[in-house]
Amino acid sequence: MTVSNVKVLRLTQLMCKISVSRSTIYDWLNPKSPRYDANFPKQLRMGRQAVGWVESEIDAWLLNSCIRVNKPE
Repeated sequence: MTVSNVKVLRLTQLMCKISVSRSTIYDWLNPKSPRYDANFPKQLRMGRQAVGWVESEIDAWLLNSCIRVNKPE
């Protein structure tokens, strides 16, 4: 992947893409939360108060999550 192909998702775009609420996303990021997900991609600082997530990292996390859930035991 080249730098020109990187797409950063803002919070509202991320919420729409993975169909979860803002609080769920921040729970997945918070190590003190019972819903913490160490595999969830970390946010990028884009400014003083702006954050975003690299779309390709989100796509990889989604794929990995689907594989873990659907993995036969």
